[in-house]
Amino acid sequence: MGTHAVPKPIALNVRSPGFFVLLAFSLTAVVLVLWRLACGLDTITNLDDNYPWGVWIAIDVASGVALSAGGFTTAFIAHILHRHRYHEIVRPALLTAVLGYTFVAIGVFTDLGQYYDIWHLMLPRYWQPNSVLFEVGVCVMMYLTVLWIEFIPVIVERFKGRVDLPGEAYIFNGLVEWLLDLADRTLSKVMFVFVILGVVLSCAHQSSLGTLMVIAPSKVHPLWWSPFLPLMLLLSAFAVGYPMVTFESIWAHRSMGLKTNVALLQDLSRFAAPTIGIYLVVKLWDMFNRGTYVYLDDFTVQSNLFLVELVAGTIIPMFMFASARIRRSEPMLFLAASLYVVLGVMLNRINVFITSFSPPFANYPYLPRVPEVLVTVGYISMLILLYRVFVSILPIIVVHEETA
Repeated sequence: MGTHAVPKPIALNVRSPGFFVLLAFSLTAVVLVLWRLACGLDTITNLDDNYPWGVWIAIDVASGVALSAGGFTTAFIAHILHRHRYHEIVRPALLTAVLGYTFVAIGVFTDLGQYYDIWHLMLPRYWQPNSVLFEVGVCVMMYLTVLWIEFIPVIVERFKGRVDLPGEAYIFNGLVEWLLDLADRTLSKVMFVFVILGVVLSCAHQSSLGTLMVIAPSKVHPLWWSPFLPLMLLLSAFAVGYPMVTFESIWAHRSMGLKTNVALLQDLSRFAAPTIGIYLVVKLWDMFNRGTYVYLDDFTVQSNLFLVELVAGTIIPMFMFASARIRRSEPMLFLAASLYVVLGVMLNRINVFITSFSPPFANYPYLPRVPEVLVTVGYISMLILLYRVFVSILPIIVVHEETA
C-alpha cells in the first residue's frame, strides 16, 4: 500500500454553524461599507485629519500584504529554487495570496476618502513618481494582476474539456474552450516570467510600506521609527511566509476534516527559525544602535506592546521553530506559527501604523469604532468563505489517497 497525492475539489459544508457565522459577519460588513461609501468615512469611523488611517490600513492592508507573503515565498522555493517536493503547498499558498491581495485592494478602496478616483492610478497623467504611496499602489495593482495570471492554470486544469454552460449560454461553450486552450498553451511558455515578476514586485511594496512611516519621524514612536523600517518590514514578510503557510495549511485541513501533511510542513518550517532570526538581529541591532531601548522601562502601552511583539511574537516562536522536537508535533508547530503570525507580524503592523502613531496636534488617541472593527471582521470572514468556495470548486488542496 502507498499514498497518491492529488489536488482535488473538497466538498463544502454549507450547513455548519461556522458557515452561517462567517456569512453573517460578511453581510454585516457589506451593509456597513455601503453606508460608508454613500455617507462618508465619519459615519462609521473615528478617522479625521489627525488620524487619516486606522484598523483598515493596519490590519486589512498592512497585515494583509504581509500575511500574503506565503505566495511569493513558496513560489520562490518551489519554482525558482526547484524544490519540487514543496509543490503540494504552492496552490493553497497562491490562493491565500490571491484572496489576500484582493482584499488588500478592497481595504484600500474602502479607506480612501475619494474612493471614486482610485482609477486614476492606471492613467500616467495622474502619476507622481516621487510619492511612496504611488509606488505602493502601482506595485500592489501589478502584483495582484500577476497573482491572478499565476492562478489561471488552476482554472484551466479544472474546466478545460469540461465546459458545459447552462441554458442558452451553451452557444459560448466553444469560445470558452478555445480561451482555456489558448491560456493553457500560452501561459505554460511564459509562466516563469510572471513567477519572477511576482517575487520582485512583492519585495518592492513590502519594503515601501515601511517607507511610508519613515517620512514621518515626528509622528512615530522611537521604538518603531527607524531609517531601516523598510528593511525590517521586508525581512518580517520573508520570515512570515512559511509560518503563514503552516498556519493556513493546518487550519484549513483540520476545518475540512482532511489529513495534514505534517512531514512536509515540518520540513518547510526549518526555514522559519533562520529567517525570523535575521529579522530579529536587525531589529535588535537597530534598537541598540539608536539607543531606543531606554523606552522599554517606561511601562506605557507602547513599550508593553513592543515587548509583547518582541518576546512573545518573535523570540519565542523563533526558538520553537528551531526545535526539531517541537516541529515534529503538529499542535506545537501550529502554536509556533500562530505566535509569529498573530503576535509577531500582525501586532507589528498594528503597532507601526496605530500604536506608534502620535500626531503632534492630536489631543486624544485613536480608538476604532465598533463598525470599523466589524468591517475588518467581515472582510476576514469573506476571505475565509471564498477560500472554502474556491477549494470546493478547483483542484487546490492535495488529498493523500491510499493506493494499492
